[in-house]
Amino acid sequence: MRFLLRLLINAAALWVAVRIVPGLHYTGDFLPLLAVALIFGLLNAFIRPLLKLLSLPVIILTLGLFALLINAFMLWLTGRLSGAFGIPFQVDGCLAAIFGSIVVSIVSAVLSMVLPEPD
Repeated sequence: MRFLLRLLINAAALWVAVRIVPGLHYTGDFLPLLAVALIFGLLNAFIRPLLKLLSLPVIILTLGLFALLINAFMLWLTGRLSGAFGIPFQVDGCLAAIFGSIVVSIVSAVLSMVLPEPD
């Protein structure tokens, strides 16, 4: 149940980012957006911790700002993998990825605080 809630939160956060950030594009129904959210969640679960561990000195040196670039890279990589699977989600450029990752992080945090955690 918790997995499904996280998937829906990620899908909602990606939908808001697509609506707000120029350079993020998605054309399709809600079901393929759930697939994008699944890809995004899997990347954040498996690849992001490894990247953060490997870049820990740079993250410390920049007082955490480099973590923003890692989040942007995860969003860009989500766009590339989604395109490879034929899902119409696209990230155009570095600035779109950075602003999109900020929006996704904020919306995800707000929804996680508002929605109750299932037992």
